[in-house]
Amino acid sequence: LPLLVEARLFEERLVAVRAFARANALDKVALEAKERRLGIVTTGKAYGDLRQALEDIGLDDEKALALGISIYKVGLVWPLEPDGLQRFASGQDDLLVIEEKKPIMEEQIASMLFNLTDRPRLFGKRDLSGRALVPAIGELTPAIVASVLRRWVADYAMDAHDWKMALVPEPEAPAPSIQAGGLSRLPSFCSGCPHSRSTVVPEGSIALGGIGCHGMAVWMPDRRTLAVNQMGAEGANWIGQSRFTGVDHIFQNMGDGTYFHSGLLAIRAAIAADVNITYKILVNGAVAMTGGQPIEGEDMAGEVTTPEIARQLASEGVERIAVVSDDIEKYSPDQFPKGVTLHHRNEIDRVQKDLREIAGVTALLYDQICAAEARRLRKRGEYPDPDRRIVINELVCEGCGDCSVQSNCISIEPVETEYGRKRTINQSSCNKDYSCLEGYCPSFATVIGGQIRKVESAGIEFADGPLLAGLPDASIASLDRPFNIFVAGIGGTGVITIGALIGMAAHLEGKGVTLLDVTGLAQKNGAVASHIRVARRSEDLHSTRIAVGGADLALGCDIVVATGLDGLQKLSPIRTRAVVNTHVAPTAEFAANPDLELSSVGMESSIEAAVGASNADFVDATKLANALLGDAIGANLFLVGYALQKGLVPVGLPALERAIELNGRAIEMNKRALVWGRLAAHDLEAVRSLADSRIRASQKIAKAETLEEIVARRVRFLTDYQNEKYAARYSDRIKKIASAERSIGVKGHRLTHAVALYYFKLLSVKDEYEVMRLWSSDEFQRQLDAEFEGNYKLQFHLAPQIFFPRDKDTGRVRKLQIDRRVMAMLKWIRHLKILRHSPLDLFNRTAHRRREWALLRSYEAVLDELARDLAPDNLDLAVQLAEVPEHIRGFDTVKDAQLATAREKEAELL
Repeated sequence: LPLLVEARLFEERLVAVRAFARANALDKVALEAKERRLGIVTTGKAYGDLRQALEDIGLDDEKALALGISIYKVGLVWPLEPDGLQRFASGQDDLLVIEEKKPIMEEQIASMLFNLTDRPRLFGKRDLSGRALVPAIGELTPAIVASVLRRWVADYAMDAHDWKMALVPEPEAPAPSIQAGGLSRLPSFCSGCPHSRSTVVPEGSIALGGIGCHGMAVWMPDRRTLAVNQMGAEGANWIGQSRFTGVDHIFQNMGDGTYFHSGLLAIRAAIAADVNITYKILVNGAVAMTGGQPIEGEDMAGEVTTPEIARQLASEGVERIAVVSDDIEKYSPDQFPKGVTLHHRNEIDRVQKDLREIAGVTALLYDQICAAEARRLRKRGEYPDPDRRIVINELVCEGCGDCSVQSNCISIEPVETEYGRKRTINQSSCNKDYSCLEGYCPSFATVIGGQIRKVESAGIEFADGPLLAGLPDASIASLDRPFNIFVAGIGGTGVITIGALIGMAAHLEGKGVTLLDVTGLAQKNGAVASHIRVARRSEDLHSTRIAVGGADLALGCDIVVATGLDGLQKLSPIRTRAVVNTHVAPTAEFAANPDLELSSVGMESSIEAAVGASNADFVDATKLANALLGDAIGANLFLVGYALQKGLVPVGLPALERAIELNGRAIEMNKRALVWGRLAAHDLEAVRSLADSRIRASQKIAKAETLEEIVARRVRFLTDYQNEKYAARYSDRIKKIASAERSIGVKGHRLTHAVALYYFKLLSVKDEYEVMRLWSSDEFQRQLDAEFEGNYKLQFHLAPQIFFPRDKDTGRVRKLQIDRRVMAMLKWIRHLKILRHSPLDLFNRTAHRRREWALLRSYEAVLDELARDLAPDNLDLAVQLAEVPEHIRGFDTVKDAQLATAREKEAELL
């Protein structure tokens, strides 16, 4: 009966729990001073933080006892055993409670001590003055605990001044670094993630977030997604808000895992409240955010399916249900309730616009497998792996970034070329979603049946020993004190594995080791850090977190994360050596900002300022790993090998290699990565030289540096583009501008350099003749040969603009998939370049093409004005005018939008 159950709980069970804790001494006095001045009550991880904090401020057990500090380590936090606690507290001047988050122990202790006549003063979340003391938010760290102890010593300790002077000085926290380009490594959707498209809302609408990967849309400005709710409350805040706002409708994101857990309850509430809301439910078949667990339960026979969710929603009274999928052919209408419509994912914008006009609760089921789960299943051979990969012709690419806009895919990366920043597909991370093909440009091709080219083994075999012959044995870092390694990198690239391997190696050598992995949403390409602490004995280690300025080795697997504030705080000019990968992997911001500054120079300076130039080693580990191992994933262990050879790792090579074997993944490649890193530390130039022979052709050609080289290369290009007369049109104007710049007596050639780049850009419009010429170039075949091998076929993706109608919503022409035979015929168009600008030029009749050539004529008129009126006081303005075409990129409607912006800027500057 309920009353008897309640009585048994409070009068028997909880009494028994306390008796058990008392009888088994779960709570222990870890340190007891004769002078009972400060008793510290703590538990769990906070106990380790306390011990580390005491050590950091210079209070070993002997000094702590002399100061009158005692420590009570609680084993059972609730319900707290009162007898042991009251005995410990008796006679103490002060009692300090150090615990994470809420005051669970502190409030119990206050109740236990309230009626005692000799009760101590109680400190915890606040001090006696009501000032914040032990924080209730965030994570407790030794540094925070140390500051709490310093405050007590200063305010309450006997002989406070003497003790304060005896403490280790507080380390100075580094100032926040202002990174070049302001880069930060925010988590983002995986390559090919269905959320990249499902979280987009139509113009004029907003969405609400929730628990799940889709919650990352909150910090993506183009997603217009607001607050995140707790699981099961998705849309519940809208029930209250909807009557008090002019917004008529919202979208609410939800995953199928949340739907099955408790999300259906929120939908029921919205139906009962009769609010206008569309639930966008992603059906991806896995709890993706926490590792891809299947969505199943006792009352289910297998996984949640899209038809099952649709039937359940229909029975709940949802007004209208639409299913959107990347593969609608797998469903038939009879699998769904009456009225449910099926659509390809390309129609999602129109479907959402329709749903938001319907009063009441509607639902959009976005059906597509989780990209990370698909990748895992493919590795196990349990999911189809399309024999199809996407490549971008770098010569045709304009670098406009529309492919990133359409797909929001992090596998689309920048590649710097002679003719500016272009795009490339990172084949190592691509999850074969193919959304990038919707980028509105003709630079995409599909490789069918090809394999990623394996790294040639000639000259890099280790078995015969020539490369290793002159390599000295690696020395092991000293363990006179615990050795701290701070590893900073990108989630999903093996940063956590580095900690696991070094930790296992230390264990194999009988050393003490602790590992703390700070991951957050790291598996989604965000920042991840690993704190590795190695000592001779486990007893020498207290806190798992490396303190401010406490890193002996900073391993910067990603320079962006390494130069974040948390990374820089670990560095010290006194004790830290840094080994850093200079490769800057694009951040999530790159998808929306194609001009994002990705230079490592400013970040390298931040690290040198923190540790000293002589204590920092910088190496492009990603580039070398790609060239020497065929996979960028080897970059992290390459850095470990580099640090090992420099004597900066407190474990030996045999133990590390054994740890790699025990890990059981890519054993040979990981061992090779370790060796290549060691070789690089010994002779970096030799390793770079060998790697250079394996780097793709487009990256081997050095960009023109001098003005003469820049002009000469572009003259050759324009000669092939049209003819020598056309190229002379370019070179003659360059000479004219150079003469004007010399005539005003300024040093350098800033204006001439700008005109050389951007006048060329406007002259070399990628019309149909030029696109076919570039597709016929040998450069693309060399690009393919560098990436792929095997007997493969090619398909091309073009959108002919004068032969096909435009979509009434987007204004774009539908892209066609063209095989190699049809493309071979189309390539003959390049020979018709003699018709360019003539009355027979059909392609020149489109409004877009007329705007392109009109911009060229307008630019030439501006150049004439600059050459005539240039003076020292208007040089800066002239350079800005010359650089106006910099951001005019892309094809057709994409370029038109940028043309309009450029004209406005030009008019303002003029």
